[in-house]
Parts: sequence; structure tokens; C-alpha cells
Amino acid sequence: MDSEPNSSANPPGSRSQTDLVLRQILVDILGLDCARVAGFDLATGLFGHIPELDSMAVATLLTEMEDRLGIIIDDDEVDGELLDSYGSLLAFARAKRETD
Repeated sequence: MDSEPNSSANPPGSRSQTDLVLRQILVDILGLDCARVAGFDLATGLFGHIPELDSMAVATLLTEMEDRLGIIIDDDEVDGELLDSYGSLLAFARAKRETD
């Protein structure tokens, strides 16, 4: 199980494995600075807020999440809310890891 305290900004040492992997995916796929991504909290906006995350990058991001997190993302699960914030993306990834 991938539990983590409910906090909007957990120190790096207390982050869950899913959180760490997801942050690394954002660094690798979007070319974001590690320090910038480390500073993301649950309310940090993603799609529409980060220029690097455009519609073309979304498919790559989701494919990489499937590969690295060992999940399957169905087309009907992808909507605007999924990429609204870092917290919504992380919650989705955690839920998928628990059910897949």
C-alpha cells in the first residue's frame, strides 16, 4: 500500500514511492527542473499552468505513468480534472496502483 499523510507539502523524506516516481516522471518527460518539481504541493496547477505540459505532452506523460507505475490508464479515465493539479494526478496514480 502507498500511504502518505494528508499534507499539502510533505518534506521530500516523507514522500511515498508513488509521489517520488510521479515527480521524476514530470522532470524526465517535461524537462522541468528537479527543484521546481520538488516544490510542487497538492494544489500546484498542471495543465494550463505549466507551459511544458501541452496536449502533446499529456499522452507521453500518461504512457510513462503506465510504464513506471505499472498501471493501465483507460481513455475514459482521462479528463480535465485528472491534470488539474499535482494533487489530483497523484491521487489518481495512487488509486490506480491500489486497484491494478
